[in-house]
Amino acid sequence: MEKWSLMTITVLLALTVRWAVSLGSYSGAGKPPMYGDYEAQRHWQEVTYNLPIRQWYFNTSDNNLLYWGLDYPPLTAYHSFLCAYIAKLINPDWIALHTSRGYESQPHKLFMRATVFVADLLIYIPAVILYCFSLKETSTKKKVSSALCILLYPGLILIDHGHFQYPCLSLGFALWGVLCLSYDWDLLGSAAFCLALNYKQMELYHSLPFFCYLLGKCFKKGLKGKGLVLLTKIAGTVVASFAVCWLPFCTDMEQIMQVLRRLFPPFQDKVANIWCSLSVLIKIKNVVSPQTQLKLSFAVTFLSLLPTCIKLTVQPSLRGFKFALVSSALSFFLFSFQVHEKSILLVSVPVCLIINEIPFMATWFLLVSTFSMLPLLLKDGLLLPYAVTMLAFLSVCTASFSIFEKISAEDLQLKPFSLSLKGYVSWFKSFPKIVRSLFLLSVTLMGILSVVSAAVHPPQRLPDLFPTAVSVISCLHFLLFLVYFNVVILWDSKNSRSQKKIS
Repeated sequence: MEKWSLMTITVLLALTVRWAVSLGSYSGAGKPPMYGDYEAQRHWQEVTYNLPIRQWYFNTSDNNLLYWGLDYPPLTAYHSFLCAYIAKLINPDWIALHTSRGYESQPHKLFMRATVFVADLLIYIPAVILYCFSLKETSTKKKVSSALCILLYPGLILIDHGHFQYPCLSLGFALWGVLCLSYDWDLLGSAAFCLALNYKQMELYHSLPFFCYLLGKCFKKGLKGKGLVLLTKIAGTVVASFAVCWLPFCTDMEQIMQVLRRLFPPFQDKVANIWCSLSVLIKIKNVVSPQTQLKLSFAVTFLSLLPTCIKLTVQPSLRGFKFALVSSALSFFLFSFQVHEKSILLVSVPVCLIINEIPFMATWFLLVSTFSMLPLLLKDGLLLPYAVTMLAFLSVCTASFSIFEKISAEDLQLKPFSLSLKGYVSWFKSFPKIVRSLFLLSVTLMGILSVVSAAVHPPQRLPDLFPTAVSVISCLHFLLFLVYFNVVILWDSKNSRSQKKIS
């Protein structure tokens, strides 16, 4: 009873923070002609409600794809239609074809904000709470602390309830998939992840860990017996889930191909991935063709993923699966051809899942991930919510997990790696001091750059100086985190013990 009371307080606190952030500005407010992501979401409601399904993804006189054309999978379109149906009942002007373009009013803002609250309450928050309750060999206090830290992660709050989008839905579905797999409900887990993938195509970042973990389970059960049966059931579940989501678009092949063409545009500038950071020194677009860059990014991404995926397939364990979600998503973010700064949320939520295991590194990463979106947040007028939620999150993590007391090689799960170094193990005696110093330097640098970005005008010759600095510094952090997570995964002896339980 006590734990439910504590969880209720945690949820109420999380909702209060979300409500406070939602009172502020949103993407593109009062900025014609394109406005921002808020208008994109409203426009998709306009399109899906007023046009037949066969026109949703096609350029027509009633659907100008250059003006926030629908570029997410079918489940996003269905969600927009549902929101539009409710909006029509309240005020038809909100989604009137053509005339509602750029519509802004306080009642409409309240409605749009409410749709995110409902999505959070129905999908994401329950998944977080149940996941934290499912943690084994964990005290009630630690479960509540984990839930509080996850629900107060500033990056997702600021994008959902400040900037305005619905990443809580795709990430929530993915989290339900993880939760189901933790209970060995493999078919439900597969279906939940298919929903995530059919809501936002960037969930491909998580697809390989799901695939490798489930394939590894099938191998362990034997592909001539129970393993083959499980593999067949999982394949059938995936096909059925996709068939249901895509059924209205399966009238002809051109419909399917047009939807697919809309889902994969090129990468954007000023993002904390390796290609955008390298563009500071070398204009990659001027050196190699887009096709060559696509092949290069695919090769680098694949090679960075390979060791983790092989280990997870050979030694499937829930712990390894969660760490693989982090490593895979971070590799995709850093090296893939298509990326947006908000895609870092696909790394951050899996990091939230392991905050109880490595609280210091998880807290550090989550702070950097929010900082990496600073240019976007400043553009939306979210400086105050950014500063307050970052400080609150750091304070809660510090109080809940005493993070500065858990920075030894063992606490950071680097003990197996340190032992493998043999003669160099003595270097790890000063490891806690080094890590603490690096963390303080990192936080100080992020704080200074945040203040400078908000208060100082860049030189006229270098208008993108501060966004570029944020991008490069964040990218360097992420590269180091990628190395760290891969070391933990590849030198982890716990995986080999826990995977025996799956057999």
